[in-house]
Amino acid sequence: MALIFAQAINIFSQVLVFIIIAHVILSYFMDPYHPIRSFVDRLVEPLLAPIRRVVPQVGMFDFSALILLILVQLIAGILVNFLRMVR
Repeated sequence: MALIFAQAINIFSQVLVFIIIAHVILSYFMDPYHPIRSFVDRLVEPLLAPIRRVVPQVGMFDFSALILLILVQLIAGILVNFLRMVR
């Protein structure tokens, strides 16, 4: 049972990483009011907002998406390793 949860967490984290990367790419090429971009923004912005409050922008660069990617991978890795140890 723990392996099923570990695999589900792994899949969820991979999907979330894909959505975050899509958010970054779409922010460069798409109008903010485009339906696809606004949908992706609604998914990712609540996760980025707390990071943006803590980490300031460096010039015109916003590293909050990179930090979120690292956090998602780190938390997913810790949870998966814990669940594999529990079994």
